[in-house]
Amino acid sequence: MDYRELFEEDNRGVRERFELSMERIAAMEQEKTAEEPYNGYFKETARFIQMIGQMYRKVEEGTWRSQSQEELSRWNHDLYQDILPDHYDRSYGNPAYAAEVLGQDMGPVLAYVYTEIRGQIVFAVEHRLTEMTILNELFIEIYNLFEEETPSVQTVRDVIYWFNSDYTDLTVAYRIRELLDPDLSFAKDLVMDSDLKDLRYLYYYGEYVSEEELKTARFLNGLPQETIDRMAHTYTEGYRKGFEVMGRDLSKKRTVALLYELGFERVVKKAVGDFRDLGLEPVIYRAPVWSVNRNPNRKRGYHGTSPNRQYDYDHRYDSALYLKKGFTDRKLAVMKTAYETWKKQAADYGGPALIETFGEEGFDPVNKREAFSLSEKQEKLTIAHANDACALVNQYIPGEETSFTIIAFPRPSIGKDFEAIFEEVIRINTLDYEVYKKIQQSIIDCLDRADHVVITGKGDNRTRLTVKLHSLEHPEKETNFENCVADVNIPLGEVFTSPVLSGTEGTLQVSSVYIGDFQFKNLIMEFREGKVCSYSCDNFEDQEAGKALVKQMIMKNHETLPMGEFAIGTNTVAYAMAQKYDIVDKLPILIVEKMGPHFAVGDTCYNWSEDTAVFNPDGKEIIARDNEISVLRKEDVSKAYFNCHTDITIPYRELDEIYGVTAEGEKLPVIFGGRFVAPGSEMLNRALEECESM
Repeated sequence: MDYRELFEEDNRGVRERFELSMERIAAMEQEKTAEEPYNGYFKETARFIQMIGQMYRKVEEGTWRSQSQEELSRWNHDLYQDILPDHYDRSYGNPAYAAEVLGQDMGPVLAYVYTEIRGQIVFAVEHRLTEMTILNELFIEIYNLFEEETPSVQTVRDVIYWFNSDYTDLTVAYRIRELLDPDLSFAKDLVMDSDLKDLRYLYYYGEYVSEEELKTARFLNGLPQETIDRMAHTYTEGYRKGFEVMGRDLSKKRTVALLYELGFERVVKKAVGDFRDLGLEPVIYRAPVWSVNRNPNRKRGYHGTSPNRQYDYDHRYDSALYLKKGFTDRKLAVMKTAYETWKKQAADYGGPALIETFGEEGFDPVNKREAFSLSEKQEKLTIAHANDACALVNQYIPGEETSFTIIAFPRPSIGKDFEAIFEEVIRINTLDYEVYKKIQQSIIDCLDRADHVVITGKGDNRTRLTVKLHSLEHPEKETNFENCVADVNIPLGEVFTSPVLSGTEGTLQVSSVYIGDFQFKNLIMEFREGKVCSYSCDNFEDQEAGKALVKQMIMKNHETLPMGEFAIGTNTVAYAMAQKYDIVDKLPILIVEKMGPHFAVGDTCYNWSEDTAVFNPDGKEIIARDNEISVLRKEDVSKAYFNCHTDITIPYRELDEIYGVTAEGEKLPVIFGGRFVAPGSEMLNRALEECESM
């Protein structure tokens, strides 16, 4: 079935409402029934909606894709210019400006409405007339409140609450469907049917298109097909290996979620074919548009460069406007119904395969008091809802039956060495599996003799951590550490375990680390009994603002989190590349975690599948899959999981020692003076020595 046919009946049913709403909105430009300053807000927003209406007519008539690249670029700029950094200080999407013009209480509420309406851009290109119509009707309903006299802020908030609650059976249910249903093929059709040398295709998504996407696409178009094939094969083969290593049956699965950033379509096109050869039909979905579906910490789904990261940051907690217990109950009920409706597709789903990018300059957010934030009560409600939602998803998509894979490539913004770095990353992503498997096994053999591991920093780094390991009752067939080579996490290069919390203590310090879009400066976390007991960073002069950022982005608004993982990265080749091009601070955690010891706060690596046996290539079972918190799932699953897992890495340059200590007190060196010393691991030092000679 053609993608557009899926919406024909719905669009026919709502067309009259849509046309009436557009007529009403057009009339607002001539009216003065709302008092100033609100009249200016409604007029400007009405003009924006009419521009999207013109765009939609081109899409519907089939002339949208016949425009020249210059025309499409002009449309793209006009649709997004209001929130670009140069215009943002006078945009109604900016809660600080809206508060200044429309009032401290009313302004942020109307900024939220304007931001939701901006979602119509992508609804227009996807032929989703129902979503456009209900947003128009929300705008009209709020405008009507202002026609006779200015309403109270609470009255407007109530309208927004009921709008979001009433339409969850559309917004939330559709989101679940697009995660699972390969027939929702808008982006897949775009990639597979377009001439990717004609860069007009980038504008067909409806996403903001910057020079980053254009440069990336041009660069990939210039690569030989064999290079594209190798990039795609590494990615798809890693996905297949993930099922194999974890002992899961890929033949039972029918779909895979293929997630990427705009510009990588040539790799995506080849990956679609590779996945089909594995018997998997890709599902490709957009990063969520509705605030009810957005995650404040990451974008899940394909997307372009953000037109303005401060805009995204300002609206990350827009749900605070309507987040109440009644709403989360309603949302969970809708999720349950949706998963029941799509349970066959859920059973077919094998998990995500992600292509990530890196290279952007660090982002220093501005915390605005006008932007919405979660109250303490809402934070607890969000955590409780996330736990309930994950438990529900696990009923329909059991974690022990799925896998994933992630691979990352640089963006042109990484600098003048972009092409050389890209080539280096391809090399790093395809290092010899067998060589590293043997080296990492030697490290595991050393640490499996230990009762606990000690990690210390060097110079100004005051890391001093003790990590308690599980007892091996049968060391001849059991191990604490997983030998992680190139499967789900590409590139290869780490051994990891889930620590015992009792006895895991100390200080973790990192001078600089990226978590999501944010570069944390001088991040410090203290652990007691395996749990975070305090934290700080130097991102702001105000230490409380720094703590708030850590709580939002790393702690995910939890008061405390356990250490869910301890790992030793072995990819010194990646580290040498980072030093050569001076890009350590621009690399994603996916690569950085392989460049030194790292620690994850949150769930273990085995969350929701702890009872599934996992084995290393040498045949030994990895028994360190639980800790004292995750094991609570056997009594009360709501107490066992935090639904987050955030890695924090100490780079080799800040590392002094890692050594195991046996129950008898014998010291088992793994790294000394920043060099690998465990027998059989010495080869890893070659790349580190190359760094010193640069």
